Amino acid sequence: MLTHQRRFLPSTSALAAFDSVAKLGSFSAAANELALTQGAISRQIGLLEDQLGVRLFERTNRGVELTQIGRTYAKGIGDALATIRTLSLEAMATRNDTHLRLAILPTFGTRWLMPRIPDFLAKNPAIIMDFATRIGQFEFEGSGLDAAIHIGEPNWPGTDCQFLMHEIVAPVCSPTFLADNPVAKPEDLLAKPLFDMASRPRAWEQWFASLGISDGRGGGMRFEQFSNVVQACHAGLGIALVPTFLIEPELASGQLVRAWDHEVKSSSAYYLVRPLSKMAYGPASSFSAWILEQARTFSEPRPACG
Repeated sequence: MLTHQRRFLPSTSALAAFDSVAKLGSFSAAANELALTQGAISRQIGLLEDQLGVRLFERTNRGVELTQIGRTYAKGIGDALATIRTLSLEAMATRNDTHLRLAILPTFGTRWLMPRIPDFLAKNPAIIMDFATRIGQFEFEGSGLDAAIHIGEPNWPGTDCQFLMHEIVAPVCSPTFLADNPVAKPEDLLAKPLFDMASRPRAWEQWFASLGISDGRGGGMRFEQFSNVVQACHAGLGIALVPTFLIEPELASGQLVRAWDHEVKSSSAYYLVRPLSKMAYGPASSFSAWILEQARTFSEPRPACG
């Protein structure tokens, strides 16, 4: 029975040679790609054809061409090899249980998370952290990542989303812009350049609605990252709805000011996201417990002074 099964399981060397020739259309090109001799490639293809009992290539004066059977086989083998490579990378990525590979949002990572990471490392000295920047949802499979910080809703397929904190936003701009474009009432903002964030297309509509203004909307410049929209505010180009906790230094120093003193809770929130396939992974579990505690402490009401 085992011998019968092996007949239908060619060697990976033969399959890699076949896949390379099928993609490149040449034994010599495949030999260069795989760092083998042309003769070695030819032998691997010959062994594969003998094992299957079919012709996979037609030899021509111009090189080789896939037969009809070869074309069908190449499609399936290419997909299978890609799957094997992905699974192998994932296995290699998780073989060391001291690494944590975390996807972070650029501004949240820089402004809120990084100043707190020394505390996590001090409490977990055996864990080595790797960071990658990601905006929006992505496929965990094949990414090598163990967890991600996500802004939005807890609707990421195939994952566990743990709530971290809400997002409180307010309209901000440069003091020069506000001096040149005074705002006497919130409706005045409708005539100003209002920046939009790609990840929060209805933010201005929700902000105006909280004040009973039904026709509120953005429609000005559109940005992908908060770092860019904050720079645009510094440059005096307009007004942005920004999470206040991410720009506390700018507000404290007066580099940015509130265009109107009204905050709203955004419909988006921050979550720690982990793929269901890695819920038992130790470093990610340690990080989850730590960041949930950090977020809880941060979100607690601060005692009044005096």
